[in-house]
Parts: sequence; C-alpha cells; structure tokens
Amino acid sequence: MRKVFGPVAVVAGVLLAGAPFMIARAPYESTMGLVQKIFYFHVPSWFAMFTAIGICGAASLIHLFKTSPRADRVAEAAAEIAVLFGLMGLVTGPLWGRKAWGVWWQWDAKLTIALLLEMTFISGILVRKYGGPGSDKLAAAVGIFGLAVVPFVYEAVNIWRTIHPLTSVVPTLPAAMGGPFWFSVAAFMVLLALLLMLRVNLGKRQAALDELYLAYED
Repeated sequence: MRKVFGPVAVVAGVLLAGAPFMIARAPYESTMGLVQKIFYFHVPSWFAMFTAIGICGAASLIHLFKTSPRADRVAEAAAEIAVLFGLMGLVTGPLWGRKAWGVWWQWDAKLTIALLLEMTFISGILVRKYGGPGSDKLAAAVGIFGLAVVPFVYEAVNIWRTIHPLTSVVPTLPAAMGGPFWFSVAAFMVLLALLLMLRVNLGKRQAALDELYLAYED
C-alpha cells in the first residue's frame, strides 16, 4: 500500500488543485449564473458517496457471511467516508437549492431519502462504536441495508414527482460543462481512494494495538 499511496496522493493533489481552475473556466448556466457552479462539487460528492457505499456494502457482505477482519476494516472505513461525502452533498445542495428553488430545503422524495441514507450510515458508525460484542455484524447489516437504499435515491426523480433535476442532466451536458464536471468527478474519486487507503491502514494499526493490549493483559 505504501508504494501506491504516494502516486495516488500526488494525483489527488493535482486534480483537486486543478479542479477550481477548470470550474472557473466553465460557462455560466443561463438561468442560475455563478451559483450553478456548485454543481461541480455537489454531484461529484454524491458520486463518491455512492462509490463508498458500494464498497461498504460489498465488504459488509463478505464480513457478514465469512467473518473477515480485513473486510470489516474496509467496510468501516468506507462507511465513514460515505458519511463525509454525503455531508458535503447535503451542505452544497441547499446552497444551490436556495437560489434555484427559493428555499433551503424541500421535503421531496429524493432529498428526504438522501437524508435518511446519510443517517443510516451515521447510525452504523454509532452501532459499531457503542453496540458492544457483535456490533461489527450489526454494522455490516446496516451497510448492506444502506446499499439497498441507493437505487431509490438515484431513481427518486424518475419514480416520484420531485423538484430535483432529473438524472438525465449529466449525460446531456455540453462539452464546455462536461469537461470540468468529469474532471471534478475524477478528483473526488481519487480523493476517495486516498482516504480509503488511509482509513483502512489506520484500522489495521488499531487492530494490531488492540491485540498487543490483550496480550499484555494476559
């Protein structure tokens, strides 16, 4: 992991440093103007959250049925990162929505389910920390449940009548907006990989320290 970490950190730094310049050069949206550029942070943060949830769900399945400490560490790390990127999405969304809709928050289907998804993973972290023996298995079940909720968040605008823009907006972006957008997505994805490596390594060290404490007590 050490050999990979350095290059990933460099790539993440370059992409995150370059993203603001790419976004600044992107044209203004005709109706919302400058505030629409929150889009280049808001949507990539959800891309990263969904990816983290996918990793958490897959690792949770492995740990739930095979009791793999390594998979459990990956699930724990991915859950925490999903909460981080989800919080970014929930903060940038209202900033954008205030200009677009005239209100900070609307309790429509997509926004409400997205908030519940964030709370689901927060609850999983709390279960893992305060649930006592067997909390890792219960947290894995929460991670799997969260993964099952993701399609409802994504398809909410197509299933229910919501004020949120349709998911078809991204594929139809003009090239002048699409370039900065996918550059930002790449930056967030590499950041996700970097954070995941750091958090998994921290979990590995914590597990080794716990084993030393147990050996000392014996």
